[in-house]
Amino acid sequence: MSKKYVDIETLKYILYDVHKLENLLSRERFQEHDLESLDLFIDSVKEFSDRELHPYFKEMDETPAYYKDGTVLVHKQVQKVMHQSGEMGIIAACFNYEDGGLQIPFTVLQAAMYIMDAANNNLPSYAGLTGGAAELIIEFGNKELNKIYVPNMLSGTWGGTMCLTEPQAGSSLSDIVTKATPTAAGFYKISGQKIFISGGDHQFAENIVHLVLARIEGAPKGTKGISLFIVPKNRPKEDETLEYNDVMTIADFQKMGQRGYCTTHLGFGDSDDCRGWLVGEEHKGLNQMFLMMNGARIAVGRGAAGIAMAAYRASLQYANERPQGRKLSADGKKNPTEKQSLIIEHPDVRRMLLLQKSIVEGSLSLVLLASKYHDILTTATSQEEKEKYNLLLEMIIPIVKTFPSEAGAEAVDNGLQVLGGYGFCTDFSLQQYYRDIRVSALYEGTTGIQSQDLLGRKVTLQNGKALELLSAEILKTIIAASTDQDLKAYGTILEDTLKLSQKVLNHLMPFAIKGNYERYLADANLFMEYMSIVVLGWLWLEMGVDAKHELSNTERKYSEIFYESKIHTMKFYFKYEVPKTNSLAASLMSDEVVTIKKDKEYIL
Repeated sequence: MSKKYVDIETLKYILYDVHKLENLLSRERFQEHDLESLDLFIDSVKEFSDRELHPYFKEMDETPAYYKDGTVLVHKQVQKVMHQSGEMGIIAACFNYEDGGLQIPFTVLQAAMYIMDAANNNLPSYAGLTGGAAELIIEFGNKELNKIYVPNMLSGTWGGTMCLTEPQAGSSLSDIVTKATPTAAGFYKISGQKIFISGGDHQFAENIVHLVLARIEGAPKGTKGISLFIVPKNRPKEDETLEYNDVMTIADFQKMGQRGYCTTHLGFGDSDDCRGWLVGEEHKGLNQMFLMMNGARIAVGRGAAGIAMAAYRASLQYANERPQGRKLSADGKKNPTEKQSLIIEHPDVRRMLLLQKSIVEGSLSLVLLASKYHDILTTATSQEEKEKYNLLLEMIIPIVKTFPSEAGAEAVDNGLQVLGGYGFCTDFSLQQYYRDIRVSALYEGTTGIQSQDLLGRKVTLQNGKALELLSAEILKTIIAASTDQDLKAYGTILEDTLKLSQKVLNHLMPFAIKGNYERYLADANLFMEYMSIVVLGWLWLEMGVDAKHELSNTERKYSEIFYESKIHTMKFYFKYEVPKTNSLAASLMSDEVVTIKKDKEYIL
């Protein structure tokens, strides 16, 4: 298989030049690292992905995970990638030295994991979720729990999961009924079921450490009564051997995509012998889990961006190799005696490729922006800095999860179209990418939930301060663009679009003020799409400003055509995508209400 599944030049350009990773390295936490060592880390992950992930991409789709005799059987490569992810420090990359980590910036880890996602999206999340679960234990668990569980998780010997969803309670976590009963021995007896548990069981993990949300008997109703527990598949004994902890794998969900990444249905306490250990304080479980959830939402956006990148690279390669038809001559006719044109020469194919490129590279920049905000927040030295970057991160988390998932699926769809009939055939990878990326809009809260979070919670944070801070960041780039004659017009377009978003909010906000939240949030998905386009327009303008500056630099790092391609793609995004905000604004400010249920049912 071709190893051109990711554009490493663009990845490093956005990481080092656009988002200026070097600025993070001046922070005390990262001072022992330099650009050269981190570059070696990224290159080692690329080589690892070339060797151990990408060659198995198609094979894992054709031989999916499946349930048999009480366990889930997965592809053998899961074991190798988990263990080597531990050995290479990928799982432990961002953890403190004293916890067995490398204190690598979160931004660098996300860049490395992006390569793995593009190589084979079936595999990275086994390690990613394990790291996320270990982070929760380190952050909120006591020293004993840390000592028992974390080292084996960071080494890749044990897996880790997050267990939220139940059969009767999907995204409505206030309705979970999994029960935790305290005992005199200090542990809790856990009983209940969890569904859609990614990486929930497989034959290669010596143990799976589940982070389970459950309700202690007598706890308040709603989300305020939820606590967090460590519930291992096999509980460690004092002699460090393991014994079964009454965690039963009931089934594995068979999916249309990401078929090598298992998704399980778990039962806890069928024999009344499932033990769980409280993590942190009682009734604080949901707040604790959100530490992992925010990281998981960035990871979902990153995964979708990686899939879209791989699909773009595959369709670009095809377009550069496939002859089809002939270009029109000046009289509007084709000369059948001329040599066939490569399809990349046809304007409509170029439009589809540029759409992919704009979404793919813009999504990557968005993921790295969120990761940078995360790094600044966790290393902030003042309360003012901490508050600013907490609000900025909160503001873009729903967007970073949603845009790569939704627009990324559109990008892959266009890539499939570039291949024509071959795109529909299993001999080519586009159909698999198309199936794989579709789940991204469902993971970690659907697009509808993210949209309501953006409009219902994030826009109103501290009376709009989060949105105000984001707008200020966007205006900095607009001001920078205004000093260049070629880019000034694009800055003006973006500024007008930003002003129009305020007009939209001025129309919607009175509904919230009057307590009519159903009407306020009825078109939250449209607002998400609007703000996503604004943010991506900003990131493309930022790339355009940097590329234009580098073109005048005689010691530029990349070729002239590299920088020109960024500016060209920016222009494409502003011509074809940014104008969509006008129609979205018209719908958002319309007085016509057709989705809120009234006395009669019109959906028949």
